[in-house]
Amino acid sequence: MTASVDRFKPAPEERAHWLSEGRALVRLSVPLAFAHFGQTLLGAVDTAVVGRLGELPLGAAGLGNSLFFTVTVLGMGVMLGLDPLVAQAVGAGDDARARRALTQGVWLALLVGTPLMAGIVWLAAYLEAFGIASDSASLVRLYVVARVPSLIPFLVFVALRSYLQATGGTRPVVVSVIVANIVNVPLSILLVFGDSALTAVGLPQLGVPALGVAGAAWASTGCTVVQMLVLAEGVRRGSSRLRLSDWKVQRAPMATALSIGTPIGLQLLAEFGVFALVNVAMGNLDATSLAAHQVALTLASATFMIPVGIGAATSVRVGHAVGRRDEAGTRRAGFAGLALGIGFMLVSATTFLTLPRLLAHLITTDEVVVEAAVGLLAVAAVFQVSDGAQAVLAGALRGAGDTRFTLIANVAGHYLVGLPLGLVLTFTLSMGAPGLWWGLSAGLSAVALCLIWRFVKVSRSAVAPL
Repeated sequence: MTASVDRFKPAPEERAHWLSEGRALVRLSVPLAFAHFGQTLLGAVDTAVVGRLGELPLGAAGLGNSLFFTVTVLGMGVMLGLDPLVAQAVGAGDDARARRALTQGVWLALLVGTPLMAGIVWLAAYLEAFGIASDSASLVRLYVVARVPSLIPFLVFVALRSYLQATGGTRPVVVSVIVANIVNVPLSILLVFGDSALTAVGLPQLGVPALGVAGAAWASTGCTVVQMLVLAEGVRRGSSRLRLSDWKVQRAPMATALSIGTPIGLQLLAEFGVFALVNVAMGNLDATSLAAHQVALTLASATFMIPVGIGAATSVRVGHAVGRRDEAGTRRAGFAGLALGIGFMLVSATTFLTLPRLLAHLITTDEVVVEAAVGLLAVAAVFQVSDGAQAVLAGALRGAGDTRFTLIANVAGHYLVGLPLGLVLTFTLSMGAPGLWWGLSAGLSAVALCLIWRFVKVSRSAVAPL
């Protein structure tokens, strides 16, 4: 009997490999998860500052930010196509190829960012045609004009982050987020309220006008540039210095990044779109449901940032293994990342179930909204594991260069399963807001199951490097 059981125990050497992979993932995941979480604080500060101006400016800033990111997410997805290119080059020990991937990524940011900037400005010019009131539309345009200059620096930031995380230089990524958050608070207050903010705390005036909504956007633009410069300095100080020859434009690496990154951009747009449609559906219920939805979504989005960071780390580890043609290492990296992501989301699910009112009170003091949010947080607890699993597995597949299937799985899961089911539960079966959230849960679970199947299939044999 003992001999029979021993057959299923991993050999000591195999256990050592799994432990080593787990430690490496944790070391890489912690700073990346912190950095992703820190990014959300930038938007939260701007919302809190603009909220002091009143309902109209707050709504305009929210709409302007949504418009900016709806378009920018396409460019961000394209830039994430650099992740496997850099990670696999590092895994193969080819520093020159990794450097070229970075420099071509910078050129790609300029190539992709320019038309996206024009697209955002064009959409902002025709807001009234989409039913937006003229007073709100004019404020949105002020926000967009100030925010658009940050698009290309943001895409360059993503390229630099891909290179640094693949080469183990996560410190500049963390520093950039900390510096940006420190700068953002006073800068946002100063630009939104002008000299009156200085007077309120007894400081001398500097002749700064109150820019209102546009001030928050200029603060975000400034912080984005700061983050890009911090990462650029991190790359400059790295052990693998860029050479002048690395900056020569090369079509092949850019074409590969485009082919890998475009499905990622479309996938992110599909995810963004389904939540936007759920917001619209919530607006057709009542104000309490919409407010409770925002409370629960804010909390669920905060916990989601951790698996996103773990997914980025998993992408790097899988890419390294693929680059060195390590079939077992590829599988270990993916499943170790999955275990880490699920482990964290089990903790967050337990917290949602046991402390829902305390968590909801962090966002609002309205007891009616809190009570409604408690029910939604119970549903959120159910889909925490699937949400974390699909985020990590998307990273694992990205590291292997497999991004088209992730796009298909997201479109099918959200638009063929999640959204239709949510609408039926909410409006046909009269379940209200929880019905839409059960639909989201079903969609995320469908995506997670598809991605698990895909990674198992991909990792059964050696993955060819890009």
